[in-house]
Amino acid sequence: MVPIPINDHIRRRIFWTATLLLIVANVLAFMFEMSLGRQLNRFVFYFSIIPARYTNPHVAPNPEGNLIPIFASMFLHGGVLHLVGNMLFLFVFGRSIEDRYGHMKFLLIYFLSGLAAAVTHIYINAGSTVPTIGASGAIAGILGAYLVCFPGAQITTLIPLLIFFWRVEIPAVFVLGYWFLIQFLSGLDPTNMSGTQGGVAVWAHVGGFIAGMVLALALRPRRSRVEVLPPF
Repeated sequence: MVPIPINDHIRRRIFWTATLLLIVANVLAFMFEMSLGRQLNRFVFYFSIIPARYTNPHVAPNPEGNLIPIFASMFLHGGVLHLVGNMLFLFVFGRSIEDRYGHMKFLLIYFLSGLAAAVTHIYINAGSTVPTIGASGAIAGILGAYLVCFPGAQITTLIPLLIFFWRVEIPAVFVLGYWFLIQFLSGLDPTNMSGTQGGVAVWAHVGGFIAGMVLALALRPRRSRVEVLPPF
């Protein structure tokens, strides 16, 4: 049973321009991926994170350099569900973080969290030659920042029950705390020593989430007063 957040109830004062641009950029990047046909694997090989390239001197370095794949991989996804899930979480939680910190600091949290997620994944999987792509590490940072800023905000959440969905309002501290706990416990699973349960880089999520929390505490918000709307 995986809860699906669909909205929060924070009154926002500015339009979520940066969040929207990130969503559009990710969708366009995915459409470009789908247009590559037989060249897709080669493209992913060059622009994904392959930990061994950063840690093993016997593995050929990436011709694109070290930093480009780290940031390029944040815009690549392995399928429609991967993309939709990431963009839904970015939409639900990114808008209020952007409103609280402003466009530029929001992007700073996003990309620095993505960098922290990549470094964590590379460290945990030092010898791996498996490519990793996705925006989830950066989005995990937004979730961590949201937990710091709006722990009591009510999140409209869908809970699957067989073929139906139960709509319920759950405080962000429980929604995000549950999400983080699942990632952390998956990483500690002795059968999942690489931290890539089911192809998901859970330690990257943990690293990004913690980075987002730290950045939210370190950066001065654009506004400190928060108006919480009643659920409807």
